[in-house]
Amino acid sequence: MLPASEPRPHGATLTWAGCWRGARAMLAVLPPVFVFGVAFGIAARGIGIEGWLASLMSALVFAGAAQFAVLDLWKIPVPWLPLLVATFAINARHILLGASLRALCRGLPAWKVYGAMALLSDLNWAALIAAERRGERDLGYLVGGGLMMWLTWVSATVIGAVAGGLTLDDVKTYALDLVLVAFFATTLVGLRRGRIDDLPWLVAGLAAMGAVWLLPPNWHVMVGGLAGGLAGLVRDEMKRR
Repeated sequence: MLPASEPRPHGATLTWAGCWRGARAMLAVLPPVFVFGVAFGIAARGIGIEGWLASLMSALVFAGAAQFAVLDLWKIPVPWLPLLVATFAINARHILLGASLRALCRGLPAWKVYGAMALLSDLNWAALIAAERRGERDLGYLVGGGLMMWLTWVSATVIGAVAGGLTLDDVKTYALDLVLVAFFATTLVGLRRGRIDDLPWLVAGLAAMGAVWLLPPNWHVMVGGLAGGLAGLVRDEMKRR
């Protein structure tokens, strides 16, 4: 990691100062992440998963939506193939998120890039994209935000697993699974650059809705992301011509 006083003249940077900026930027969104993590720990215990295993899952997987999907499929013996397919369908969006950060990674050693991507989530990605428009060029922003998210998520899972007492149905009854959905909706408004984003967003939304009706569960995430990305690519190509 580069010292904060020695920025790279070219290519990407990853500094302690950038990590600190990213960590501070995530403070406002940690409360809903904490609630979501507690809800996961409670729900995991509710279907019979041991507390230590639920905590280990949060530490190693670090993917809230995918972990909740696992709870829907969890039984003994574990249905590994449906579980893996559902997890891939939900987390495949990270391929698109990572691709959008390619410019910020250019010039960094592979171990730094892959280490940073291990902490990639929707929230610190959105924060980095917003900061990039204000001039941020430090990949440490993603790392610092990701570490804050990871610590909050794991500690919240531990607390929820210790508390126990509720089931996955209770989590849905109290709408705890909608906490981050509401956050993403408000974040999306802040990321809108103007009419230039309307077409890709509309295409992504319609494609995702169609996939919910026509495809197996969870594939709408990937379908919506790919459709929106292709719409943006076509739009940009038409403007060049």
